[in-house]
Amino acid sequence: MANQRRDAAEVRASALASGVRLRIIRLTRTQAMTNKELAERLDRDPATTLHHVRKLVDAGFLEPQSPRRGNRGAKEIPYRSRGLPWARGPQNEGAIAEAMLAAFLSEAGELDMKDVAQVRFVLDLTPERREEYERRLEELFEEFDHVAAAPGAERTAVYIAVYPSL
Repeated sequence: MANQRRDAAEVRASALASGVRLRIIRLTRTQAMTNKELAERLDRDPATTLHHVRKLVDAGFLEPQSPRRGNRGAKEIPYRSRGLPWARGPQNEGAIAEAMLAAFLSEAGELDMKDVAQVRFVLDLTPERREEYERRLEELFEEFDHVAAAPGAERTAVYIAVYPSL
């Protein structure tokens, strides 16, 4: 049983260790998208995108929806994020942390910088105050993440990094 949990954790960690896969999870959070739609949105080859989609399905992050017919009658399967929590925690080290940064840089790189609100500053915090700071940020994330989208709401992406200032 412990091996199954570890194996499942490894599969999930491997699935999250890609900026493209993190973007797919985000894109399918509120609407189901087909592999073709994802490939177009990500400006990627459909075969490569399908590899990423299958890896996310196998790890339990995406769920296939009911098949539908495309423009030429071809069967298309839309996928939707299962909304599983994955963005924070000690498991997000190494490859996953790098993938999170890569996803952010890729998404921000597609934007006009006038549409990106940025803040950069350095705080002088004791270990206890840093822990409090991070806990309060987490509480704020949770508060806003668990609110149902209101009509007319705009999707807003947030990326925050807290790191030692050298």
